[in-house]
Amino acid sequence: MSVSVEKLDHNMAKLTVEIPAEKFEESINRVYNRQKNRISIPGFRKGKAPRQLVEKMYGAEIFYQDAADDLVSREYPNVYKESELDIVSQPTIDVTQMEKGKPFIFTAEVAVKPEVTLGKYKGVTVTKIDTSVSDEEVEKDIKSTLEKNSRTETVDRPAENGDTTVIDFEGFKDGVAFEGGKGEDYSLVLGSHSFIEGFEDQLVGKSAGDDVEVNVTFPENYQEKSLAGQPATFNVKVKEVKAKILPELDDEYVSDTTEYSTVDEYKTSVREKLEKVKEDQAKRTKEDEAIEKIIKDATMDIPDAMVDTQINEMINEYARSLAQSGLSFQQYLQYTGEDLDKFKEHVKPDAVERIKSSLVLEAVAKAENLEGTDEDVDAKIKEAAEQNKMKFEDLAKNVSDDERKTMKEQIAIEKAVDFIMDNVKERAKAKKADDKPENGAEV
Repeated sequence: MSVSVEKLDHNMAKLTVEIPAEKFEESINRVYNRQKNRISIPGFRKGKAPRQLVEKMYGAEIFYQDAADDLVSREYPNVYKESELDIVSQPTIDVTQMEKGKPFIFTAEVAVKPEVTLGKYKGVTVTKIDTSVSDEEVEKDIKSTLEKNSRTETVDRPAENGDTTVIDFEGFKDGVAFEGGKGEDYSLVLGSHSFIEGFEDQLVGKSAGDDVEVNVTFPENYQEKSLAGQPATFNVKVKEVKAKILPELDDEYVSDTTEYSTVDEYKTSVREKLEKVKEDQAKRTKEDEAIEKIIKDATMDIPDAMVDTQINEMINEYARSLAQSGLSFQQYLQYTGEDLDKFKEHVKPDAVERIKSSLVLEAVAKAENLEGTDEDVDAKIKEAAEQNKMKFEDLAKNVSDDERKTMKEQIAIEKAVDFIMDNVKERAKAKKADDKPENGAEV
């Protein structure tokens, strides 16, 4: 097999591949053996007609197209290696010679990874983010946890927002009851906004046994057109008021439900947890900001074929995610009313940003001689083994050389991110235009 490379504009390349005639003959024979059981020739049982007779009856080219597909799929991985190009797209194949007794020739047009010219990537300025946690945030988090452990009890008092009222109701328009406007023993959480705007507000302050006339106006976009935008009256009977009873936050509760012994210890742990969440979020936000600025200061010519390949990879990722929910990608398109072309246009900007981010991080890693080592890979495998309660040796032996190579490339990118962030400069969050500096100082 011989491969010649022609460089094209916009980081595209055309590979011309010549494969010996005998290999094309082998592919034809493979196709014939796969298909012969479906071929009927008078005087022969299915699968028994000689290939030469089949070709004589139907033409010598009967197996050519399938043989070409077979040969290209078998040989292209070798073409990829022999070209010594960093190919970043699926090939566009064109068969230029396909004749018996002659070499099989095809071309493959591919995208090649673009060269990146970096601008400034050291000392990039990012916005400083406050990761401190207020007492109010700690109390809010604790209250949320207490509410999850709350119980609901009937109370003998007027209803408040957050209470559950058990009601009977019937709706009237112009004094006539309308269909679908009646319910009994309905549990309605006040403040949940699950009923028409204003309905729940008029039950606040009411007690069990009260009869309430609730006046509302249906929204203009209400699904029942005869009621849309129309005033209505509901006769409501409050039958019961229920309230959430939260457990008392004391040392006994803390020791019974957490790993801590006192309220103070528990509050400290909640603060530390919230701080960690904010720090992680801030770290990702600053990384995104830094990489975005590096991308803007870099130059690269991204071929369309590379973007198309990235879009297809994203579609496959999305399809796998949907499959976990029992939904196919085609079903998703039907439900959303999008076709495949519209979906591709929708994800294209994200695909381009993914490519740019990956390219600049690879360029930074190359510029700073940052590499993933065998030791780095082993550390990753060890971490995965511990998480899955496996022995390092058992997991490591199942990691192929290609997988180790991919892991090294990913580790190099991670090191590039760390390098960038170790060298950023933080600035205070920008003030609004009408904010005045304190004490006359410059902002």
